[in-house]
Amino acid sequence: MDLRDLTYFETIAELGHLGRAAEKLNRSQPALTKSIQRLEAAFGTRLFQRDGRRIKLTPVGELLQARGKALQQSIAQTQREVRDFASGLVGKVRVGCAASMAEYLMPKLTSALLQRAPDLTFKLVIGQDDLLRESLDSGQLDLIICGLIPDDEHVTSFPIFQDEAVVIASQRHPIFDAPIQMSDLCNYRWVLPPVSVSSRKWLDSTFAANGLPAPTVQIEANSISLLPGLIVQGNLLSFLARETLEFGTTMKLLREVPLEQTTMKRTIGVTIRSGSYLSPAAHGMLQMLRDNGGDFLGAS
Repeated sequence: MDLRDLTYFETIAELGHLGRAAEKLNRSQPALTKSIQRLEAAFGTRLFQRDGRRIKLTPVGELLQARGKALQQSIAQTQREVRDFASGLVGKVRVGCAASMAEYLMPKLTSALLQRAPDLTFKLVIGQDDLLRESLDSGQLDLIICGLIPDDEHVTSFPIFQDEAVVIASQRHPIFDAPIQMSDLCNYRWVLPPVSVSSRKWLDSTFAANGLPAPTVQIEANSISLLPGLIVQGNLLSFLARETLEFGTTMKLLREVPLEQTTMKRTIGVTIRSGSYLSPAAHGMLQMLRDNGGDFLGAS
C-alpha cells in the first residue's frame, strides 16, 4: 500500500467529492481514481459508494479512515524521533499553555530550559483548555499546561500546583460600594471565555446551583487575561486565575471580588497523549514541571 494513496484517500473522504479533492491536492481526477482503485484492490473491497453527485465511504472505508489517521500520526511521530536521534540535537518542544497562566508561568520555565539546553526550540501556543486539548489529541502539540484532566485513557495528566480562579472587576467598580452578595453579580455584564472552557462551565453551574441565572455575557473572548483595559472601561466583571491578578503586568487596575461561592479551587497539570513519543526537549520540560512546577510561578 502506497502512503500517498492513503493521503489522497483521506482528502477524498473528507471532502466527499472527487473534483474538489483533485483541486485541493493539485492532482487530476483520473490520477485520484487510480489511487482509490489501487487501495480497493489491496483491500479486496470497495471504499466509496455514490451518494447523488457526491461520494461517501462504505463501512470498510470508514474503518480505513479511522485507522489511516492513526497510521499517519504514528508515521509523523516516527519521523520526528528519527530526526532527533540522527541530528544529535535536543529537539523542539511543542507546548500549549492556558492563557490565564502563560504570563506568570512560561517566562521562568522557558528560561530554565534554555539554560540547560541553549539550542532547543519552542512552538508555544496560548489558548483556552478546550482548544489546547484538540491540538494535543490531533498531535499538533506534545504537551499542554492547563487544568488537570482526570479519568481519560487517551491522555496522561500530572499535577503541578494548586490555584484558584476568582471574579474580578475594576478597582472602581460600583460592586465594591456596598457589602457584596452573590446575587449582586447578576446586576452587571461580563467578559468570559466560551462555554466549552472548563472555568466557564464551572461558573455557569455555580450560578445555577445558587438559584441564579447565568452571567450576562457582553463579550466572549478566548483570552480574558489580555483584556484588562476593556474590563475597566466597560465596568465589566470577569473570571480568571488569582495568580494572573497577582503577577500579571497589566492587572494593576483590577481587584478580586471576594466571594467564597465563586472561588474555584483547581489543580493545574501538564498533560501528554498516552503512549506518545516525546522529543528529548519535550521530555525535559515534562520532567521539570513534574518535579518543580511551582518554582516557575511569578513575575518574569
